[in-house]
Amino acid sequence: MEKGGDQPPIRKMTVTKIHRNSRRTLLRQMAGISIGLPLTSWSASTAWAQAQPADKNAKTPLTTTFSPEDDQFLDDLEHKIFMYFWEQANPQTGLIKDRCNTTIVDTSVVASIASTGFGLSAICIAEKRGFVPYADARLRVIATLDFLWKKLPTHRGFFYHFANINTGERIWDSEVSSVDTAMLLCGILTCRQHFTRDRDIVQLAHAIFDRVDWTWLSEDTALLPHGWTPEFGFLPYKWDYYSELMMIYLLGMGSFTHPLRPEAWSAWKRTTFEYDGLKYIGSFAPLFVHQYSQAWFDFRHKRDKYADYFQNSSVATEVHRRFCVELNKYFPDYSDDLWGITASDSDKGYVIWGGPPAMGPIDGTVVPAAPGGSLPFLPEATMRVLKNIKSRYPQAWGRYGFVDAFNPLKKWYDTDIVGIDAGIMMLMAENARTGFVWDTFMKNPEAQRGMANAGFKSYTPAAPSS
Repeated sequence: MEKGGDQPPIRKMTVTKIHRNSRRTLLRQMAGISIGLPLTSWSASTAWAQAQPADKNAKTPLTTTFSPEDDQFLDDLEHKIFMYFWEQANPQTGLIKDRCNTTIVDTSVVASIASTGFGLSAICIAEKRGFVPYADARLRVIATLDFLWKKLPTHRGFFYHFANINTGERIWDSEVSSVDTAMLLCGILTCRQHFTRDRDIVQLAHAIFDRVDWTWLSEDTALLPHGWTPEFGFLPYKWDYYSELMMIYLLGMGSFTHPLRPEAWSAWKRTTFEYDGLKYIGSFAPLFVHQYSQAWFDFRHKRDKYADYFQNSSVATEVHRRFCVELNKYFPDYSDDLWGITASDSDKGYVIWGGPPAMGPIDGTVVPAAPGGSLPFLPEATMRVLKNIKSRYPQAWGRYGFVDAFNPLKKWYDTDIVGIDAGIMMLMAENARTGFVWDTFMKNPEAQRGMANAGFKSYTPAAPSS
């Protein structure tokens, strides 16, 4: 389809055609060629203070009230996504596919430990909502934790990113991944609290978490590496800028057996960006960097000495919405009713893209996980997009909810569901509705200890201006 006007100043980049590298490794490769990076000299704390509305007495609610229609929509979405995690798993190992082609009988055997972590949390949500009987949920969780504890290969307690769904064998010479292990651990700790009366689940969860040697990961540096391979040792990249890294540091600082030093929380940088008069802490353009840690850690009404990260993600989501709407002159599908770009599939393969600043070969593709993973941050705007996609683009909606991505301008619809993209939508939908994942996960003493060691304090933020 022809697009009116001049093309936007977006640098083209090579598309990864096989989803085998971590998102963060690809981001590292692309970071140096992102265009228009709007660095400012503001400190993070100053930036957030400037962004506060004038009414300091107003208070923000802890949960969102949805209409019955919206609540039913989210219930259907969560149920469909749960079926992905339930059906695209090996019941004996509990491992869950990294992705699944929904148009065929998918026989792929690549499991992702991050997808498995989201899936464990999804089982807790599903049991609570009656999508699956308690006995079935319990047996699946026990099978998963038993396999993770006894059979899935580890190094110093950390897991390999990709594994054979049937055997647990390492796939693609993948790395021992710090962030993907963190997502798996978050799912495990969610299960430990949701099934807190089940001795087997509690003991297995304790054993798996306590085995992780965070001091090995931080032996020579306060900045944690992305991972390790037996062939080459530690990867050269570090978790050094604000991103989904928060969950890694907080889990490590919350460990009772091999804890990170508290000063690790201040080792990574918090760079302030500005767009359309809004200032926020960010690092890379894809929206998922603002979502993943907050699927489990509850940052509402809390802040450390640097920022209120929940409010920061709300600002970042609003900035992304405005950025997409501005792209309407180049891609007329983008509007208030249809926006959202984050790392996803495309018609050319897997792509790391987003903005601002513009990153990747943006071409009018819409990624439902971008608004879906930000439901608690911008409920009204994100709900409008999700409902619009379902009603106007039926090919983007199927057995497991939304496809990973689609492009109305090219009339292209993905065939795949990607586990972590579906997972962030399910967890954030439930958090927006009830706060269930936050409330459950934060009962873990490791989560509480991590946030306390990072210096988080409760406070009452001002409500966003209307």
